[in-house]
Amino acid sequence: MAGNPLEENIIVKLNNSYYHLTASEKKVADYVLSHKRQVQFMSISELADECGVAEATISRFCRRQKLHGYNAFKLALAKETAREEASAAVSAEPEATAALPAEAEEDAVLEMSRKQYAEYTAALSQTMAQIRPECIREAVDLLLQADKVFCMGQGGSMVMAQEAAHLFSTLSPRFFSIPDSHLQASAAALLTPRDVLFFFSYSGSTKDIVDIMALARKRGAKSILITRFAKSPGAACADVVLQCGSNEGPLQLGTVAARMAQLFLVDILYQEMCLRNPEEARVSRERIADALADKHL
Repeated sequence: MAGNPLEENIIVKLNNSYYHLTASEKKVADYVLSHKRQVQFMSISELADECGVAEATISRFCRRQKLHGYNAFKLALAKETAREEASAAVSAEPEATAALPAEAEEDAVLEMSRKQYAEYTAALSQTMAQIRPECIREAVDLLLQADKVFCMGQGGSMVMAQEAAHLFSTLSPRFFSIPDSHLQASAAALLTPRDVLFFFSYSGSTKDIVDIMALARKRGAKSILITRFAKSPGAACADVVLQCGSNEGPLQLGTVAARMAQLFLVDILYQEMCLRNPEEARVSRERIADALADKHL
């Protein structure tokens, strides 16, 4: 059964508790109320910078709203924003809802396709703007020097890690993906200074990433992280951080645009590795092509 809408509405909560907030917390509330949609895509450090307060203030502000943390706050904000937008869309609908002609349906599909295309293009453009050649070179140095490279992530990010391991395995058998979080922790506990941890995390703010990277650092292994947020707990643990573009809200749960941005970075690393050792890359790919030739009809 649904709860009381007023209890669930984070905007109502903010307005009702506003005059009980500290001066710093009011800065956060003011910014959130004026930038409801933008805040959904911001990390805690980015919001703190925009409001001119400490991250601890943001955490305290969220707890004052009876929420467990910043991610829970963003989710509540995203739900309420989605409800407001849905309500506005219903209000804007004409009373007559006759079926659209075929041409209009085709136009609607094309319009949706254009919006998605624009989103993907923006994600790649944002990623391109974040590329630091020195970081790309440093990451490739680590990948080339490693005895073993373990590609890891959680949830949708694990899919990206598996894709990376598959791509790089066409150049070297030193790349492995480990999908289970327990097996990831086990592998991290046995890393050596000659190994590299290649981690994928859009937020960079999960417990698993911090725990596993801490294990890797304790073992003397180097780590590379692909993430959206350069100021995240995971980024603080990584030796090399590669920042992808694309804004992803709490209700989106892994957008194609965000994955494309991460794949773009993976491909850049791959191409740089090929350029470093072109003959070795050619021979490896030819051997694999020959081995797979009989698999095709």
